[in-house]
Amino acid sequence: MRSYSSVNLNALWFLIAANVLIFIVTLIRPEAIYFLGLTPAILLHQPWTMITNLFVHAGFGHIICNMISLYFLGSFVLRLIGEGRFLLTYFLGGIVGNILFIFLAPSLSTGIGASGAIFALGGALAMIAPKLRVLLFPIPIPVPLWVAIIIFFIISFFPGVAWQAHLGGLGLGLLAGYFFRRKRRPYYF
Repeated sequence: MRSYSSVNLNALWFLIAANVLIFIVTLIRPEAIYFLGLTPAILLHQPWTMITNLFVHAGFGHIICNMISLYFLGSFVLRLIGEGRFLLTYFLGGIVGNILFIFLAPSLSTGIGASGAIFALGGALAMIAPKLRVLLFPIPIPVPLWVAIIIFFIISFFPGVAWQAHLGGLGLGLLAGYFFRRKRRPYYF
């Protein structure tokens, strides 16, 4: 069995670095957002956007929140399920989120961000380690991770947020976490 501290975090650091690099590119060339972001109406002409949109962010707040969430959720999930399953959950969560975005969002809207993929990690972790407690700013007491996930999902319904991608990612993550939990002993933190 894998030791919690023996797993390297290279895959996680690669994802964070790729997100930051693409963010810098879009600061220099803002039009890149429309080339890399997912717009349902032009998906057939830009199929790569099913993946590239996971690396594009709208501003400093967007990328900072997503990368902090990716680091903390990702480091737990990576250590618990390994690099292959971590990457599979991350990318499938992002893709399933994108599929829901395509079907449920206005066809001319552009979806960007790693949130769907990050919600997949959060859903998986909530299933694998149901008693894990986290600090949720500004609440000074630990709350169960599943409560934090619900709160952040509710925030998904604010205007301008792609709740469809969050829902798809979360659903995939819950399913993956259920599968991973059944394959090995449950984790309690």
